[in-house]
Amino acid sequence: MYFRPPKFIKRLFPELNWNFRESGTIFLTFDDGPTPEVTQWVLDTLDKYGAKATFFCLGKNVDQHPEIFRKIKARGHAVGNHSYSHIKGWGNPAGRYIEDADLANGLIRTNLYRPPYGRITRSQIRRISERYHIIMWDVLSRDYARTVSPEACVRNVTRHLHEGSIVVFHDSVKASRNLYYALPRVLEAIERAGLRCRGIEL
Repeated sequence: MYFRPPKFIKRLFPELNWNFRESGTIFLTFDDGPTPEVTQWVLDTLDKYGAKATFFCLGKNVDQHPEIFRKIKARGHAVGNHSYSHIKGWGNPAGRYIEDADLANGLIRTNLYRPPYGRITRSQIRRISERYHIIMWDVLSRDYARTVSPEACVRNVTRHLHEGSIVVFHDSVKASRNLYYALPRVLEAIERAGLRCRGIEL
């Protein structure tokens, strides 16, 4: 499993945002929330380091936990659309895929979109791009993987970081074992490197 997308993938899909050319900055992102058990902890941890991030939220979770979603925005973080139902791009027609994204955006109201699983077809890219900036990543923590130890999760990020990196974590119960260990250590490494974390705004 790769921790950074292969270069040929980036060349095949240059219209997607894989990273940003911004010196001194890291873009931390969190997928699949808001989750009451985890998102509040993430917000408090980011506050300790003066870090801002982007939360790619599932519409169904915003529906269930609107108070946590409001806290994300109140703390000064950016929000993005991660679909309503965590729909897979592959195997679903573009029309259904767009409907799911737009259903989520009725709640999230953002111009940023991240495809669940990173799986999206060319026709879906064309349609989604009419509405949103598609945000991918260039550093994957793999915090969700049960075969990845907390220590390995830290290394997955810190060994591949560079200025302008978009880093993926997950504010989900499934990822919490690794996330609780890794996030403070990654933030410390970013701080030691003299870098800052900010949300994505396009």
